[in-house]
Amino acid sequence: MIYTVTFNPSLDYIVSVDNFQMGMTNRTSSEMMLPGGKGINVSIVLKNLGFDSTALGFTAGFTGDEIAKSLMNMGVKSGFIRIGEGISRINLKLKNIEGTEINGRGPDISKESLAELMEQLEQLEAGDVLVLAGSIPPSIPGDIYSQILKKLQEQGILTIVDAVKDLLLPVLEYRPFLIKPNNYELGELFGVKLSAREEVIPYGKRLQEMGARNVLISLAGEGAVLIAENQEVYSAPAPKGTLINGVGAGDSMVAGFLAGWLEKHDYRHAFHMGVAAGSASAFSEQLAAREEIQTLYEQIS
Repeated sequence: MIYTVTFNPSLDYIVSVDNFQMGMTNRTSSEMMLPGGKGINVSIVLKNLGFDSTALGFTAGFTGDEIAKSLMNMGVKSGFIRIGEGISRINLKLKNIEGTEINGRGPDISKESLAELMEQLEQLEAGDVLVLAGSIPPSIPGDIYSQILKKLQEQGILTIVDAVKDLLLPVLEYRPFLIKPNNYELGELFGVKLSAREEVIPYGKRLQEMGARNVLISLAGEGAVLIAENQEVYSAPAPKGTLINGVGAGDSMVAGFLAGWLEKHDYRHAFHMGVAAGSASAFSEQLAAREEIQTLYEQIS
């Protein structure tokens, strides 16, 4: 079974505003309300590709109810822990104003609720897959990802971590199956600026030397690179298409890679599935459908 954890899920209110003016009343020309959060996005794209998963994390208030309801309507299973106070956050995304976003804070997570999540994770069995993705609210310990991997390291679970610097580096000693920094996050780790595919390879290999089994690096319009555990390096330019919505593209890449790996246990296939899924979501109003991913996969292959 596949499990995803989103510590701070959201309702994403995605709007277009024509001729936006500061200090004035602006009206939307289009709008959508979707469940959001990196782990949730992974679960949605996995479902679109025919793989069931269970979305875990914390929800609160009427917004938390809507997140769970929306996922149920999409056919995605959830096992969210209900927080008694506060509300799950609403993230405002102005998609036609240079990717401008205003993200909510989210509810405070008590020690008791966090312990309940840890109990859920302790029920995972050998062969299960666990995806830890995204930021954490301020009330969660900053080393929570490494705490989880440490606790599960002897249970034979395939772990995937998609997180930034302070969450990512401590998990490497527990040899996660996959990490997925983008080129900006990778550059931040090493104090360099990276923009081309060939530039990220030596730094991806350094993360592998630090413990990551596979390092998948996304570079937006420049494509992606995989530093694989079999010592191969795979590189692909981005497929041709029009960027419509970059929200969730990286999460879709994780989902595509995981689906491809579970299908064939072949790194080239998994890498191409990841690139296709990430690009298909970037070229779509919502997260990519199976047919969109398959079309781009054939282009890449």
